[in-house]
Amino acid sequence: MSGDPDALAALVREAIPEVGTTFRPFGPEDLVAAVVARVPELELSARFAWMEITEPVGGQVGNGPRWLGEDEWPEVTALLDESFPDSYARPGQPRVHRWAGVRDSAGRLLAVAADAWSTDEIGFLAGVTTRPDARGRGLAATLCTFAADELLAGRERVALLADYSNVAAVATYRKLGFDLRRVAAARQISRPDGSRRAARDAPR
Repeated sequence: MSGDPDALAALVREAIPEVGTTFRPFGPEDLVAAVVARVPELELSARFAWMEITEPVGGQVGNGPRWLGEDEWPEVTALLDESFPDSYARPGQPRVHRWAGVRDSAGRLLAVAADAWSTDEIGFLAGVTTRPDARGRGLAATLCTFAADELLAGRERVALLADYSNVAAVATYRKLGFDLRRVAAARQISRPDGSRRAARDAPR
């Protein structure tokens, strides 16, 4: 979302009955909060750090990181289940295009990152995680350097979303040169029966 909170609130209330319960208004944190305050059928659901770069990271990544073949994706799923079960990006999902990974000398998959939901202008990184017993060795930084520079080729920028609570991840992305913007998402409020409150049912 971008614009005046009053105008956006009116527009969102018109849109909700048309787009259904999966609609997630998203934008700058202060703007989303202002719209939620004006739309009783919405609640603030999440706050994130939107991080992006417009220039190559340019670090030395060696021969470790590479794009994985589809035959390796079951290992990616297993690693996500262990290390990042809440990841929105999953192998085989629509628009989750490919996965980069790093293995140890024994061939064990240690860290992964996805090229997911990228457009012609913006490359998007998601599903970044490292096996718990391999953390603290800079693997995520090495992998993200490789994937970000690959995705930036021919595009304006590379972006990702990070949780503020993941201090180590945010610090890693900052060291790689990613700028940070505070963003948030809203969702429709659930009724006790599990359904969503429609705009026409909410007090005006």
